[in-house]
Amino acid sequence: MEDFTLNILNLFLVLVAAWLGGIASKRLGYPPILGELIIGILLGPTLLGLIKETETIKVLAEIGITLLMVYIGIEIDFADLKKASWAGLLAAIGGFIVPFVLGYYTIIYFGGTPTSGLFVAIAVGVTSLATKSRILVDLKLLNTRIAYVLMAGALISDTLALVIFAGIVSFADAGSLDLAGLLWVLGKALLFFTGTIVIGNYLLPILGKRISKFKNQSSTMYFTMILIIAFGYAELAELAGMHSILGAFMAGLFIRDNLFPKNIAREVQKSFYDVSIGFMAPIFFVSAGFNVNINVFQTDLVMMLTIVFVAIVGKIFGTMLFYLPSGHGWREGITVGSGMNGRGAVEIIIAGIGLEMGIINQSIFSILVFMAIFTTFTVPFMLKWTTTWLRNRGELIHVDGRKGILILGVNPISLLLAKHLNEKEPIVHMVDANLEMVELAKERGFECTHGNALKDVVMEQAKANECSVFIGITGNSEVNLLAAQVARENFFIYNNHILLTKDEGGAGKSILEAIKASTVFAMKVQPEPWNQKINSGNYVQKTNTVSNSTKTRDWVLKHGKGKILPLIIQDKEGKKRVFQYEDTIASGEKVIYIT
Repeated sequence: MEDFTLNILNLFLVLVAAWLGGIASKRLGYPPILGELIIGILLGPTLLGLIKETETIKVLAEIGITLLMVYIGIEIDFADLKKASWAGLLAAIGGFIVPFVLGYYTIIYFGGTPTSGLFVAIAVGVTSLATKSRILVDLKLLNTRIAYVLMAGALISDTLALVIFAGIVSFADAGSLDLAGLLWVLGKALLFFTGTIVIGNYLLPILGKRISKFKNQSSTMYFTMILIIAFGYAELAELAGMHSILGAFMAGLFIRDNLFPKNIAREVQKSFYDVSIGFMAPIFFVSAGFNVNINVFQTDLVMMLTIVFVAIVGKIFGTMLFYLPSGHGWREGITVGSGMNGRGAVEIIIAGIGLEMGIINQSIFSILVFMAIFTTFTVPFMLKWTTTWLRNRGELIHVDGRKGILILGVNPISLLLAKHLNEKEPIVHMVDANLEMVELAKERGFECTHGNALKDVVMEQAKANECSVFIGITGNSEVNLLAAQVARENFFIYNNHILLTKDEGGAGKSILEAIKASTVFAMKVQPEPWNQKINSGNYVQKTNTVSNSTKTRDWVLKHGKGKILPLIIQDKEGKKRVFQYEDTIASGEKVIYIT
């Protein structure tokens, strides 16, 4: 074993490689880990040999696995399961069990051991949650039943995979077991889960309350507490004969809600994200690529193609088959299965541990890495095709989920806009830093929160968690942009529409693109003259029915940019939405505007 000396140049090259691979992958619409794996294969010992696996990289990769599993646990919210309920459970079971069984018997058929077959089966059965999140946003599926079922299915299947994985590791470590040995292994597992649940539900909340009373509390102190709890749970898992990643995962589940005061929870979680996902985990995924042997394309091509085939077919048709009792139809089952087909972090971690323990060899590990790459590549194409199929048949079901609209800035324009949007039912929430304007909004019958919208605690009070649309309509473009970024990154509001003033330069546009927001009114506006007109009643409200489908920007140019202010698009059923740049007005829809 080499001395543990920090090879700065090699670590630098690994981080640069991870960064470049992650950026390239994200630009193509895939999760960064895909690019990190591929660039590890290209630049590592497998091909070019520009970077190597030192003892330093191995240690950092091990820590990276632990922190990544903590973060995955933190990201899981079991309340989301209620939105998918029975359908999500069916999708998870079918999407896990069928490929699990097929993967196991494939390895047995090719002469593998039962234990290696079980490892491959788990890797084939898991689903990557991270793989789908951006795709759902890009395909505008977040408010559909498909999205909730996919998220729930991934959550359940990954949790199930980790529990089964823990059991296999326990048996593998113990070797052959008699009845007494079997009971001992099961007893330790039961003690572990009981202990972690008791600590998480009862002791961590007490600890959180005690720490919150400290005078010198800070996000740094809470970050340190995450690490202490994470590694403590990981050690408990090791003592119980299970792998440390299960302990880290369990720690994340309980850290999420039981440790931090709400006012700094987001800040701490973001810092943890930066360290785990931005620094440590990429080292693991790049180094995982070092262990891939591309000779499997010659020596084990048939086995690799078979595993990839059973992974794809087992996931899609297994999901469809088990999904039928939900009553949502086989076509929706195929769509859900297509979305669940990608693999990711959990699969690579399990495969890497199997290789390290000697349960699987380098060839099988390589096949599993390529399987993760190939199946993940299919997700955006297959999900887009299947959801288009459902949409064309009128079978893409939208769910209520979030339906609120959060408006930043109380002024005559925003009040008039809110009046239209609030017509059918009270869904508009407003927020403003000016107490006088907050009182005015309340007098007009709107829910309004007083405070700085750049602070998470204020956004929570303004019910950002219940909103699907954010509209930043203050006279300060920078505030609108920053608040939209908070709404997107911290509260997962992906429909963001921002008022940009005429004096806003190119920087505003670049930020709009980065946070995928659009300009409200489909043009830059100087709000003060319009506010004065509305305040004095010196304006006329008009309606224009569109005869041919047209983009909002073209409608503005046609009807006189600067002379009108388009507020609302009303569809044939009378439903209203804000007039904004990234929209198309369908034939028969009406535009409500003022002059």
